[in-house]
Amino acid sequence: MAKERAKTARNISLLDCTLRDGGYVNDWLFGHDALVNIFERLVSAGVDIIEVGFIDDRRPFDYDRSIFPDTAAVEKVFGGLDRGGSMVVGMIDYGTCALEHVQPCSECWLDGIRVIFKKHIKEEAFAYCAALKALGYKVFAQAVSITSYDETELLEFIELANSVKPYAVSLVDTYGLLHQSDLIEIVKTMDERLLPEIGLGYHAHNNFQMGYANAIAFLKDRSRRSLVVDATLYGMGKSAGNAPIELLSMHMNSHLGKTYDINQMLEAIQTSVMDVYKKSPWGYNLFYYVAASNKVHPSYVSYLMNKRTLSITEQNEILQQIDEEKKLLYDKDYIERLYLRYQQRECNDAADIAVLQERWRGKEFLLLGPGTSVVKNKERIQALIESNACEIISINYIYPVGIPAYLFLTNSQRYVQLCTQLSKAGDSVTTVATSNVTCTAGKFAYKVNYSSLIDTEQKEIPDNSLRMLLKLLEKMDPKKVYLAGFDGYVPDDVNYFDIKKEYSYIREKANFLNEYGTQFIREFKEKFPIEFITPSKYQEEEK
Repeated sequence: MAKERAKTARNISLLDCTLRDGGYVNDWLFGHDALVNIFERLVSAGVDIIEVGFIDDRRPFDYDRSIFPDTAAVEKVFGGLDRGGSMVVGMIDYGTCALEHVQPCSECWLDGIRVIFKKHIKEEAFAYCAALKALGYKVFAQAVSITSYDETELLEFIELANSVKPYAVSLVDTYGLLHQSDLIEIVKTMDERLLPEIGLGYHAHNNFQMGYANAIAFLKDRSRRSLVVDATLYGMGKSAGNAPIELLSMHMNSHLGKTYDINQMLEAIQTSVMDVYKKSPWGYNLFYYVAASNKVHPSYVSYLMNKRTLSITEQNEILQQIDEEKKLLYDKDYIERLYLRYQQRECNDAADIAVLQERWRGKEFLLLGPGTSVVKNKERIQALIESNACEIISINYIYPVGIPAYLFLTNSQRYVQLCTQLSKAGDSVTTVATSNVTCTAGKFAYKVNYSSLIDTEQKEIPDNSLRMLLKLLEKMDPKKVYLAGFDGYVPDDVNYFDIKKEYSYIREKANFLNEYGTQFIREFKEKFPIEFITPSKYQEEEK
């Protein structure tokens, strides 16, 4: 299979291994949407090397996991994605993948393979590395538990590496035992004795909370050889986790002339890592990272996060506006004024609104929500679709029966969950996104101003997605709007056809949400006709 190879890593390269090392936390079950989102965010961030998972022939293929029975399976998950300038690698724990399950590199989606092994099998493992190199891969030899090597064993390792000439060798602090002086001593020995064309890497673990500090110390090495430092999003990894990539990127941008887009990393953390952390936490906290990176009181961060309307990027933009004298003295009124001012900012959506008005003015619309009624009443919905020339718009999800013409996006979390479906739908679905949602790659078909659609009088939940879309359609002078799947909420029952999409706070606020929905539906009915074609609490409360 022909493919364009990634550029050779620069002298100092940042390697992300979230999808591989982070997989110890969740048995590599990220879900396909999260796999795609993480990969695309890392590419957009400019990460030099991305490790997409384990190659392990003992495991069956699973579309939702980042562990693969052979190299060919990697393309089934990631094939077709834009790798940008990133090198893409997988990892093999020596002894878990026979060579017959490894394609020649020219036929594979991977650029390189990292081989991890313990010291007692290093001879056999290096022979395996040589075989992979002969297949055309950039090979990384990973020394498990480098702290267990004595001086003689370390010299033997170096001799084997010089004979095979892998792309790089890496020091793996498996148990997080290294302190800086020990690390620098090992690095010095490696640098003095390794052939100059062999790169040197470091993989930290955070058992002593030294992962970040040790990675910085490693990067201070004056060697002219290529250096590779490992990290994961939010330090994701079993037990104490790994060196966090967002921290290392910040250091490398400030001190090593790098230009990694940290906001893309933070978006990946918020949308694809935090849910795993809540179920199986490890020792590092995004909340305090955001506060510390902006040098502000944590209560400012708490206030913005509790709004549930802001992406991490937007929160950072607000925090960066805090006056110096206010940063460490929390002032609730002050941060609320900054928040409201930020939300009222304007984006230039005039051209997109004009095109939508040209396409939509005076038409009938079918709006599809995520309630269980869309499944129970699918025949009725299909009958309307077939009999009426409606513009079909799904809100923050793709209708499970058929494909909508438009997808209205107001929520970054929902957008990530739709990555796989959007990829399959291709040009058949046109995205209309509010300005608070950031695209993983490229851009949305239409972008509309978030602040112009929210309910500024509703402080509890100002960005109800159905209300926002109705307000947008008001500009189109619709002939009629049909609603399906906007069921309202029942405190002690399942409200969404996909239970994974249900917010944790919905059941607590069910009555409030039903009353609010009834209120704004009544208001919009005074402006244009609205008809429910599936049962709804909004409709029932109104009668």
